[in-house]
Amino acid sequence: MRRPPVAVRPSMRRLTRRRWGMTLVELIVAFTILMLLATMAVPLARYKVRRDKERELRWALREIHTAIDKYKDAADANLLGQQKLDSDGYPESLEVLVEGVKASGQVDKKVKFLRRIPKDPFTGKAEWGLRSTRDDPKSTSWGGQNVFTVYSLTYEKAADGTPYSEW
Repeated sequence: MRRPPVAVRPSMRRLTRRRWGMTLVELIVAFTILMLLATMAVPLARYKVRRDKERELRWALREIHTAIDKYKDAADANLLGQQKLDSDGYPESLEVLVEGVKASGQVDKKVKFLRRIPKDPFTGKAEWGLRSTRDDPKSTSWGGQNVFTVYSLTYEKAADGTPYSEW
């Protein structure tokens, strides 16, 4: 047999209602803990983003320097035909590495050294500072004779204090 429902006292109703939700103090404590964890995570995320950009910068610089070195080796071996006298066997611009150069002894063959000019991760553009063989190693202006090396155009500094333009 079923028993008739028992009347619930008003004090019992209040207890069950309080257990359904969180009190204001519980919400404040939970929010404070969440904010503490978030403030600890933000510097770690910034550090990771900077480290990733530095890795991309190293890769891009290595890629361009390798292409310039291969161009120089091919020019010294007379595989690229006649070179300008003041170029010292280095490319005239970065675009030459992408567009290609006619190979000597070949009719329609072009030798390409880069697929595309890599983007500078700090500026977000495929623009680089250029130095020729006749420029000062710390120079920020390009003499225009050839492309001996490249550097980043950003003014930011690495964690050790060296500017990215000196990498």
